Amino acid sequence: MAEQAEQAFVKTFLNTLSTQPVTYADDYQQPSQNSLKRVPVLPIEVPAPPKRKQSEATASSSASISILFKSSKPPASFTISVHPTDTISSIKSQLAAEPSAPPVDAQRLVLKGKALADGKLLKEYNIQDGDTVNLMIKPGFDWDPSKPTLTSSPSPSSSTPEMSLGDRKPLSLNPTPGSKPSRHQRIPSVVLSPSPSNEVPGFVEKDILLTLDSSVIPPTVSTESLSTYGATIAQPEFWERLYAFLKSEFTTDSDTLTAFEDFLRASKGSLTASQIAKIRDQVGVVGMAGT
Repeated sequence: MAEQAEQAFVKTFLNTLSTQPVTYADDYQQPSQNSLKRVPVLPIEVPAPPKRKQSEATASSSASISILFKSSKPPASFTISVHPTDTISSIKSQLAAEPSAPPVDAQRLVLKGKALADGKLLKEYNIQDGDTVNLMIKPGFDWDPSKPTLTSSPSPSSSTPEMSLGDRKPLSLNPTPGSKPSRHQRIPSVVLSPSPSNEVPGFVEKDILLTLDSSVIPPTVSTESLSTYGATIAQPEFWERLYAFLKSEFTTDSDTLTAFEDFLRASKGSLTASQIAKIRDQVGVVGMAGT
């Protein structure tokens, strides 16, 4: 009985010791035979990654390149120097300035069967120096390379000497015999009727007929000026200068951002989503939801 009681006590004592946490001293070191063996690692030399040359990348993007614009019907070719950061609309304007070149409205630039969009930059199409771009004429335009195109028409003030109102001759509806009949042209007129007046005796009311001179009517805005406007506002540098000007005019940053957003919102009709993103990246102003 005594031996069984002693064995039960030993079991209970050992179970109690096994439940207690094991605490090691601060200077405890595991025996070397119990530690894991280290796996030998062979030292292999890895070359350092090449550094990006910012100067060469910037110089390559700003350097001018020569592009050949070739037309098959009618046969003609033009070579001009452009920058990769130029827009397609500005390149069309440079091409139209060449002798015997078609106007901007008649041009259609095609590369590998794909038409180039006016609002995109030249570098977006991966065009290199010496490449050839197909020049096509839009339907409805008659272009002859053998005849030089008129880049600008003389203004009426420079070609016709000034005349006073008394020296101008009235328009005759009945042409003289032997003269070449002119095209029918409607001349607007305004009839002014004076207000009735009964105070002055013997006053006779007469209608006054005013005929407007069609030569002084201002010409309509050409599409070339509109394309130049679109090419200007599509440049991120223009908005960067505008933002700097607004910062100098307004005292608080909130007023500056409000004025900048108003200008950009008014011009969104002439800009694409990619152009707006480039403008915001250049200026550093992020709109609501990244727009």
